[in-house]
Amino acid sequence: MSVVTRRSSMTVFSDPRDHYSHRVRLVLAEKGVTVDIVDVDPNNKPEDLAEVNPYNSVPTLLDRDLVLYESTVIMEYLDERFPHPPLLPVYPVARAQSRLLIHRIEKDWSNRVDILMAGKGRETVITRARKELRESLAAVAPVFGEKPFFMSEEFTLVDCCVLPILWRLNALDIKLPERTTKPMQKYMQIMFERPTFRESLTEAELEMRE
Repeated sequence: MSVVTRRSSMTVFSDPRDHYSHRVRLVLAEKGVTVDIVDVDPNNKPEDLAEVNPYNSVPTLLDRDLVLYESTVIMEYLDERFPHPPLLPVYPVARAQSRLLIHRIEKDWSNRVDILMAGKGRETVITRARKELRESLAAVAPVFGEKPFFMSEEFTLVDCCVLPILWRLNALDIKLPERTTKPMQKYMQIMFERPTFRESLTEAELEMRE
């Protein structure tokens, strides 16, 4: 019998260094959900993962007979499955705006983070990804000063996507100009001390900012 079929609790296959997995762990921490987290080495993935996920990717969530394997889908499922505290706005327009922000984070930031975390490929590609990510973050930095959270009065799934990226800036060798990014720096300082954020971190992630 597969180890997967014997699992009785909710299970998440998670790469301890992956920012998409970190998103899901942060949502779980915010919700206070008890979950079995299986650390996955991307170079030596367990057979269990391939059995349930045709893409053999992380994060992957198992909840009884349900299998989900896309970070944004997993996050929204967890927000609906465990409605308190809510991490998406109640009203349709605001929910749509939050989803659009997450889409923009994926398009503008996540792809470049992926290139830099992999550290593979032509040096020109890596250098360009670092430059584009640094400039994009610097350009949006003033927005962080407008509200307590990222473009919101409440902590949302958007923050769950932004924070894992900001936590990795040192590891990505991205230095932001302090004078023009003070609102973002203040946001980072406050959010990184948030108990649920600390709870979401793996040992590998803690080492990224040592």
